[in-house]
Formats: sequence, C-alpha cells, structure tokens
Amino acid sequence: MPNEVTTRERILEATYACIARHGLDRTTLEDVARECDLSRATLYRVFPGGRDDLLREVVVWEMGRFFGQLAEAVAGAPDFASLVEEGLRFARAALAEHAVLQTVLLTEPERLLPLMTVESERPLRFIVEYLIPFLEREESAGRLRPGVSVTDAAEYTGRLLLSLIGSPGTWDLTDPIQTRVLVREHLLAGIITPEALGSP
Repeated sequence: MPNEVTTRERILEATYACIARHGLDRTTLEDVARECDLSRATLYRVFPGGRDDLLREVVVWEMGRFFGQLAEAVAGAPDFASLVEEGLRFARAALAEHAVLQTVLLTEPERLLPLMTVESERPLRFIVEYLIPFLEREESAGRLRPGVSVTDAAEYTGRLLLSLIGSPGTWDLTDPIQTRVLVREHLLAGIITPEALGSP
C-alpha cells in the first residue's frame, strides 16, 4: 500500500507540472507518463478512468494542499472571528499568487471551472469538519448566540467562506479593516455574541 500512495503522489505531481507547462487541454497521458517516468498502463491502473479521472483528481489534490496550508496559517488564531478573518485574507492572497491557477483561469476557464464546481463538496466538507472544534470551543465559552447549532453554523460559515474566497465582490480581503468589518458585522453576526465579536 505505501508504494501505491507514492505512485499516486508521483502521478499527481507530474500531472500538476504538465498542466503548469502545457495547460489543461494540452496535457496528455503520454506527457504525464514521461514526466513521472511511469508507463501508461501504470497510470490507468492507478486512475482507471484515464485522463478525465486524473485531471479531476489533480484538482482535488491541489485543493487539499491549498486548504492544508490554509489550516496551518490560521492555527494560532485566538478566537473564531480572528480565525475566519485570517483565513479569508490568507486564502485570497494565496489564490492571487497561485501562478498555475491564475494561468489556467485566464486561458482555459471553461475547462477548470466545471472540475472545481463538481468537486466543490470535498473542500466544503474539509472546511466544515475543521471549523466544528473551534465552534464547539466558542459554545463551551458561552460565545455562541442562543439556539445556534454548531454543525449548522459550521456549514453556513464554510459555504460563505468558499464563496468569498472565490468571489469577494466589492470586499477587499487584503485589507484587514474591511475583512474585520465583513466578518464581525456580517458573516458571524448571527452566530457569535456581540460581546465576543467586539467592535469592528
């Protein structure tokens, strides 16, 4: 089993490198096999659905890496509101600096966006599961509004975070003051008590 994991990682890393070099449309299984020095038969054994399966999985894999980095970036946040603020700022900046993603969005959005939409439930589940312990801590400290369900609050917050990370509208998420106002006056106003949120 460890060899399978290693082989899978090699293939995903090679696919990512090929996409960075050629784009989504022009990346072939031959390119990937050459990049990771494996046969096409091995690629099909690990990804039986072929090229479409592989492209879908590399998007999920890169999303997983992205949200793993996001979790590390906010690990030291002192409270839930600060965690959400720091998470929004980090995620928006990281997306803007993600060279491969920006290139593909610019040149082949019609290929990437359906893959991201189809797989959007996976990062959502990751975010929701990540948020629940923090919300439970807020609940234990009496900082959740009465009647707020931890699981519902995690789902609501996770969906809004994903939406804002991808499309923040008129909010400048690189500006700490704007992000603080967004989070404390709008996003979490129905979840966290006013005393815990403080003044924006």
